[in-house]
Amino acid sequence: MTMALACLLSGAVLTGCAAGGGDATKSATDLLDEANGTMRALRSVTVETTNTTAHGTVTTRLSTDLKNRCKAKTSWAGNGSLEQIRIGDTDYVRPDETYLEKWSGRKIDALRPKQWVKQPADEAQPGDGLTKCTWTFASFGSVKKGEATRIGVREAVALHVTDKADKEGQYTFYVATEGKPYLLRVAYRGGGNDTTTSFSKFDEPFDAQPPASAGVLDAGR
Repeated sequence: MTMALACLLSGAVLTGCAAGGGDATKSATDLLDEANGTMRALRSVTVETTNTTAHGTVTTRLSTDLKNRCKAKTSWAGNGSLEQIRIGDTDYVRPDETYLEKWSGRKIDALRPKQWVKQPADEAQPGDGLTKCTWTFASFGSVKKGEATRIGVREAVALHVTDKADKEGQYTFYVATEGKPYLLRVAYRGGGNDTTTSFSKFDEPFDAQPPASAGVLDAGR
């Protein structure tokens, strides 16, 4: 996996983006900078990512305030799912039975079905399925304007980004051209990965609350 793709999957979004209104007089760099600024100014957003490789498909849905409160669910095709609520320095994690059996190699009887586990957020490790609430909207490489299109109900423009560090990869960014220049979707294909990341629910009311204490096992005790 290239560094650029790793950044995409971990939240450092590669935003080669366009501004609202489809202003043809703006350079690709100006469009990119304006979209980056719009996304960084958000107070909340929902991010849905699907990554398919030869080993299967992983999907994640994340709703976040882009600071320290978020809710996420990650699912591995045929290998279970993991829910997460992060509030500040605390994670509440709820794996399903399939996830527990697949990743531990045995059944874990200490956890009841649908039980949450409370643990420090700093115990999260790369590859364990847990996600950060933050999302870094930053750019790289060179961007070229593409075709006009539509993502859902929004008019958009496709921008194609190339990166010298990832010669096999092809990135396409879809940016709203009406209203604010939101980043709507990022598609990547290369190196055995086929990844789509979609953004929605821009600045819609969002709050993450801890689960009821009766259903929580404190891993720190």
